[in-house]
Parts: sequence; C-alpha cells; structure tokens
Amino acid sequence: MKLQIAQSQGWNVFTAYGEGYVDVNAVRHGKNIVVTPERVIENWTAADFESLSLADFNILAALDAETILLGAGATLRFPRPELLAPLMRARKGFEIMDNHAACRTYNILAGEGRKVAAALILG
Repeated sequence: MKLQIAQSQGWNVFTAYGEGYVDVNAVRHGKNIVVTPERVIENWTAADFESLSLADFNILAALDAETILLGAGATLRFPRPELLAPLMRARKGFEIMDNHAACRTYNILAGEGRKVAAALILG
C-alpha cells in the first residue's frame, strides 16, 4: 500500500508498505528496521519475533524517543513480558501492533512533532 503525506519537512516517513517490506522516504527496506524522524537504523536485529532478546530491547530503550511502536510482523503478537523491562526502566511509552498499523501510527505521531520510533520485524 502506498501512503501519501503532504509534506515530510525533512524527516523520515513511511511512504509504502507491504508483505515483508517498508519504504521509508521512497527507499525500500526488507530487513528489520528502526525508524525515527531523524534516523533509520537498518538491520536493527537479525532475530525473528520469537527470538527477540533483551539486547534488542536495550537498543530501543536507548533511543531518543518518548514512544516506541513495535511492529510485530504481519499479525499482532506480544513479546515475552521480561523483554519489555528495558523500556519500562527507561520510562518509554510503547505500543505493540502489526507492521501496517505501526507505519500508519508512526506517520501520524511524527507529523505531530512527537519523539517516536517504529521498530519493525520484517523478516
């Protein structure tokens, strides 16, 4: 699906998504990724959803973001509760959703000027 946004004002936005990929500023990505308005972290983790680790969530907790959107893949799944501890310790808000919802929500929050990050499991 292509997403249309009026003006990105120099920040990163999702411009399309589909099964196993997202486009950020019209550049296709097919591996796990973290997107913030200011940066794109390619290959955030090599893990699939079931093998996410505390190290993966420590990376997210260290981001300069108030809210972390975790895109769990094509369907909504929840990580093991102990993996969320780094986000809670860092006092980060977080939402877990499927990738398509995470892309749409990220664009809205980033468009409002919020400090948001989307971490997507694509592979």
